[in-house]
Amino acid sequence: MTQSSQAPAASLPAAGGAVSTVYGPVRSWRLGQSLGIDLLWSDSTCSFRCIYCQLGKIHRPTRQRAIFVPTDKVLADLEASAWQEADVITFSGNGEPTLALNLGECLDEVSRRTAKPTIVLTNATLLGDPMVRGELARAERVFVKLDAASDKGLAIVDHPVADPAAARSPIEGIVAGILAFRREYRGFLAIQTMVMPANVSEVDGLCELYARIGPDEIQLNTPLRPVPRAWYPGSRGNHGGPAPVPESHLAVLTRAQARIIEKTVRERTGLKVVSVYQPQ
Repeated sequence: MTQSSQAPAASLPAAGGAVSTVYGPVRSWRLGQSLGIDLLWSDSTCSFRCIYCQLGKIHRPTRQRAIFVPTDKVLADLEASAWQEADVITFSGNGEPTLALNLGECLDEVSRRTAKPTIVLTNATLLGDPMVRGELARAERVFVKLDAASDKGLAIVDHPVADPAAARSPIEGIVAGILAFRREYRGFLAIQTMVMPANVSEVDGLCELYARIGPDEIQLNTPLRPVPRAWYPGSRGNHGGPAPVPESHLAVLTRAQARIIEKTVRERTGLKVVSVYQPQ
């Protein structure tokens, strides 16, 4: 029995699953035309509650893995999408994709059916689990989030769901998971960092972690888009038009500040650094 034949852990939308788990393609400053795969529909589900989250609000904060959408539904939505127009296929959607127990199965099937590069955006909270690392390794590229170098910075920006079984501090557990994945993974690994006034003091510590991990690329971002104050289905991907809910604008880095941080990170780590402010 495949994972897709198991009963999902959460109900599908009231419309009987009519809303697609596949969205886009949308324009990404890092990836070009990106087709989104959402294994978490029908609600926002994550192990973080980031202050800059484009989903607006995480309704199901959790670290518990489950099947939220059957694989068969995802593949049917893929066939009905404009996947041929995409440069890459990105697993992200309504929260943390490694929470989906059928992540590995979906990565294999999507790759086989489209022959497009597959990417997973993850907050790395579950990388301490060897099973999660094995499933994630099926992607051609993995982008892990690292917004802080201290537990204090992590709490300010990302608001992680507590792990009662953790033997380490939250940031130590996340870094240990990323290091384990880096040792095992043969694909392209990037670290994404959202830098803003709230966590700019973490940059020195982050440089030390970047150097320890040794990713293929560091991606520096700042919250240029407004943040919705509530979750709504269109918050997946780029919500460039007017949102149906109130939005907030967060404090961001200026272009000059971003250049200084880019230069600092590049000089202290010797790694490739890209930024949302660089010409694409």
